[in-house]
Amino acid sequence: MNTTLCAFERIEHLVSLIPSARVATYGQIADLAGLPGRARLVGRVLKTTERPLPWHRVLGASGRISLPQGSDGHMRQVGLLQEEGVVVLAGKVKLKEWQWHPDLAELLFLLPY
Repeated sequence: MNTTLCAFERIEHLVSLIPSARVATYGQIADLAGLPGRARLVGRVLKTTERPLPWHRVLGASGRISLPQGSDGHMRQVGLLQEEGVVVLAGKVKLKEWQWHPDLAELLFLLPY
């Protein structure tokens, strides 16, 4: 079995679970996927996947949008988050207010690994 493909699939699955109007960090997704310290891998997966995923709900560790400020991607991510009701100020989201914290049931029954 190709462990890289398996890791990519786990990351894609987790990102697909982030509820509307909630955000997660790259590191959080890596940790939940069983890949601690692999936050950059999460970014690579989101950049290369062909699956329609809610990529806009994934942010840097401080809650900051990782795309260059003022870029088309940055403005698109801000717009998508705001459409869901997430408050974005100066390219940053308050994680204490908007971060997704899956409960035990979600972890036990939604994660296939």
